[in-house]
Amino acid sequence: MNVIVSNKYQTLLSNLNIDVIKNINGVFTVEDLAVQFKNFFFNKMILDITALENYEEINTIQKLSVSLDMSKVILLLDDSPVVNSAVYLSQLVSMGIYNFTKNVDAITFLMDNPNTYKDVAKFHQLNASYEPNGQNNRNNNNMGNKEGFIGQRILGVRNVTDHAGSTTLTYILKKHLERLYKVKAIEIEKRDFQFFNDQECSSIKQYELDNYLKRNSDAEVILIDVENDEVASYCHDIIYLIEPGIIQLNRLIRDDNRIFEKLEGKKIVLNRSILTSNDVSDFEKESGSKVFYNIPCIDDKQDNIKEISDFLLALGFTRFNDDDDNGGFGIFR
Repeated sequence: MNVIVSNKYQTLLSNLNIDVIKNINGVFTVEDLAVQFKNFFFNKMILDITALENYEEINTIQKLSVSLDMSKVILLLDDSPVVNSAVYLSQLVSMGIYNFTKNVDAITFLMDNPNTYKDVAKFHQLNASYEPNGQNNRNNNNMGNKEGFIGQRILGVRNVTDHAGSTTLTYILKKHLERLYKVKAIEIEKRDFQFFNDQECSSIKQYELDNYLKRNSDAEVILIDVENDEVASYCHDIIYLIEPGIIQLNRLIRDDNRIFEKLEGKKIVLNRSILTSNDVSDFEKESGSKVFYNIPCIDDKQDNIKEISDFLLALGFTRFNDDDDNGGFGIFR
């Protein structure tokens, strides 16, 4: 039996001549689908890509590929220039996602005749370029001019409140990630990393960033301590740090009373936090925001911090799921 997850193409998919055990319609996050189908047995899932929240961001599809068995998923693409761009399709193939189509009539064929790499190799551009952070040119297939980053995850860490700890947290994330990933960390136009005595943490000028990324294209993860919007544009994903002390928050609101409107939909992380889960709920209500994670005050001299490993797991670094030194998945600790 099969499942259908639809949105824009609900009517077309409802006319498919297949056995369906479950049919849901709407817009869902990857987390929503993971929860619904983690222990749900099905033969194939026909997924209308417009049913995924932020589906034009390739990082969303990457998270989906981690959460579901994509060999059982047939992805129905829409007519978006981003989704149909050469780089987007190439990145699908890079992630091992082969069963995608724009033609509803092709779905029933793919159910019995799934694609192999040979069928989609024509879409795979090993030297394809991209415009970072999902900011693709929506008028054509020119995806920017920064080459060679497919398969690499560039994660930014950015302070929202002053001195919220982006440099130290970038270093701590790097220390944890390097147990299971090939990782580099950089800061730009600063020299704070020199105090960590770690050769894998680099301090560079902003004009050097393009060349640095090209030289380190073999790294699985690059962490950037982000200082401005231009640097942020290189990142696939960014976490926004807020130190939730009353003085810091009052100063933040006084400087920009629309700051939480600007942060809507972004990964807000409370850092150096003493808030309980109830406090976090109150914070969300008062600020009108959604907190992605609540990181307590931690000892940065430790090599293995459970809260950091759980945080990385929440960010999609799934190798921590198999790391025996860690506990399970936790949001508010």
